[in-house]
Amino acid sequence: MAKKNEVTTPQVEDPSSKIEAIKNLIFGENIQEYDSEFEKIKQDIRKKQQELSSLVDEVRAELMQNVDNLSTDLNIRITELENSLNDKADELQHTKVDRDLLGDLLVDLGNRIRK
Repeated sequence: MAKKNEVTTPQVEDPSSKIEAIKNLIFGENIQEYDSEFEKIKQDIRKKQQELSSLVDEVRAELMQNVDNLSTDLNIRITELENSLNDKADELQHTKVDRDLLGDLLVDLGNRIRK
């Protein structure tokens, strides 16, 4: 209690506490239920965001692995095709008749036929 000679100053209330008091008067217990429901929804959204982020990371990693596998496979196939082409070119060079040799053989054959 205040003494007779002391001056008392009224306590200044925080405006936000007044708003809270008004909300509690108007909405009563419902506001607490709403807050609880909103908090559950926020938590659910956070959980879904984490799951989605995790799924995106998994898909990204899988795609990168598939790209790497395709790149490796493509490089192997290109190398195999190059080797096959080189083998065919070498084979053609070996089976190809030398023009000079063929000409000499034909001249020799012509000479034998004449005789």
